Amino acid sequence: MQKFWWRWLLVLVALAGALVAANHNRTQQGTQAAHFVNSTTPTLFFHGWGSSYHAEQQMANYARSHGVTTTIVRADVAKDGQVTWYGRLTPGARNPIIEVNLQNNKSVKPGAGSIVDAYANSSQYVLAVMRAVKAKYGFTRVNVVAHSMGNLQVYYYLKAHGQDRSLPQIQKLVDLAGHWNGLVMEPGATTVTLAGNGRPSIMLPQYQGLLSLRQTFPRQIDVLNVYGNSKNNTDGTVPNVSSQSLRWLVASRAHSYQEQVIEGPGGQHSQLHENKAVDQLLVRFLWQK
Repeated sequence: MQKFWWRWLLVLVALAGALVAANHNRTQQGTQAAHFVNSTTPTLFFHGWGSSYHAEQQMANYARSHGVTTTIVRADVAKDGQVTWYGRLTPGARNPIIEVNLQNNKSVKPGAGSIVDAYANSSQYVLAVMRAVKAKYGFTRVNVVAHSMGNLQVYYYLKAHGQDRSLPQIQKLVDLAGHWNGLVMEPGATTVTLAGNGRPSIMLPQYQGLLSLRQTFPRQIDVLNVYGNSKNNTDGTVPNVSSQSLRWLVASRAHSYQEQVIEGPGGQHSQLHENKAVDQLLVRFLWQK
């Protein structure tokens, strides 16, 4: 009989401990959440070439674990632009995150005709997501985080539709490893120099295709341009000057423009979206009060 009561006592102690831990976690999450804006504006994540929404999960999960949001859903985009939703986004959800997954993740193929036309066509996937976000949830404002090729898709979308007020308006835009003015493997990309005003000495075709943004880039957008220097002023894939070339395109029109370089191994091209320092930058820029 004594053993029986001891067992029950141990069970009760364990339950009490679990309740205390759960209450502590709720209190901690509430304290964390108090540091962030309370907004219904969603943040859309766009991955890079040959990638998927898995490249976005580290950043999204970091935001959730630190009290920014409790809502992460996925927009899966078929090759024909049809958008299928996974997860539940309730009305009034706080700082929701939408992970975008492009089934056609190699829509821009090197050496396949006009690179400008290729990015313009590929940007239709961004348009499809924006239309779906508006149609399904009624969002009129969004934030965007893009990595690598996702940046070019977003900027070519802005070139074509940035002034269309019927579409959700981007408020904050985070660019990771953007290669607006070429990749390391492209002739001339590593020899580019930047003038004092940011103007690049060489403008590759994909960059020239975005020059109209100097007159049309939406003035309400705050831009954070993050690039890595893992070796030789590149992230191993993108020269730093290619990422820095964005300044001359948009800084004079953007509501604000800032750059941040990630030094060392964590600044490698694909490591940028797996980097806690980058996670912290995103959280501060997008959601911190």
